[in-house]
Amino acid sequence: MTDHAVHDMPASVAPARWQDYVQLLKPRVMSLVIFTALTGLLCARTAMNPVLAGVAILCIAVGAGGSAALNMWYDSDIDARMRRTRGRPVPAGRVQGADALALGITLSLFSVGLMGLAVNWLSAGLLAFTILFYAVVYTMWLKRSTAQNIVIGGLAGALPPAVGWAAAAGAAPLNAWLLVAIIFMWTPPHFWALSLYTQSDYAKAGVPMMPVVRGAASTRRQILGYSLALIPLCLAPAFTGLGGAIYLSVAAGGGAIFLALAARLAASRAGDAVDERLSDQALYDVRAGGKAARNLFAFSILYLFVMFAALLVERMLGLEPLHLAAALKGLAA
Repeated sequence: MTDHAVHDMPASVAPARWQDYVQLLKPRVMSLVIFTALTGLLCARTAMNPVLAGVAILCIAVGAGGSAALNMWYDSDIDARMRRTRGRPVPAGRVQGADALALGITLSLFSVGLMGLAVNWLSAGLLAFTILFYAVVYTMWLKRSTAQNIVIGGLAGALPPAVGWAAAAGAAPLNAWLLVAIIFMWTPPHFWALSLYTQSDYAKAGVPMMPVVRGAASTRRQILGYSLALIPLCLAPAFTGLGGAIYLSVAAGGGAIFLALAARLAASRAGDAVDERLSDQALYDVRAGGKAARNLFAFSILYLFVMFAALLVERMLGLEPLHLAAALKGLAA
């Protein structure tokens, strides 16, 4: 086991339960991965055998769980120092690091192999890249070495729509990567808003999150900057033949709220004072100074969800997407 996975174990701990192994898979993160991957798969608008579609989503879910287990194995030393994460199975001593490592490797190899054999090798390759990027590039390198960890590492969480699209169509066209770009650009304001009121945990663990390295004021400004870049990107699917009228309404209306919350956060003093009350069970219970950050963090989850849900609804109802770029070009001609 590496030094990063070694920490002081409690003197007496309860034996591992099946729930502990489920927790290793980060089921809340997995649910978002499944949701965005399913969106990509359906938005490909390609007829796919339902059984193979189910296998593809299963492989993506298992791959996400495998990479999460690898993350929890390697980050157990960090998790042990943070209030939000010290109750996780490995730092709490309920699951041995070697078992988490074995589970992560097994699930990762299984998911990629099954995806390649049952679906296609392009989606399997993208899935393998996603797992390696999260478990190796982000977890083992970026997270501990740079304040841009979330920016660059966010690619891992952004790729599932492209994996799902490739599973259905055997290709990953521009619209698949547009979905990836939306999640990629959404990630910094989402996680930096959270880190503004959890920065003491990151500081104690030695993780160079942006508020720890550059300060809260700089982080607030960067959140606003990324938000200004995010919203036009969220509107783009209505111009590329991906999203329809429902999507455009949701993206525009939600984007206006997102920008208002980001501007309010930029003008606030969120992150200037450390909130020592925070725990994993009280993630949204913060002091008055941190509420602007908490509000953006909470709304960012809703915003991403409703945008992708709008795409799914349009697809399931058989609604035609908009092609505003072509329409504008026709008017100009």
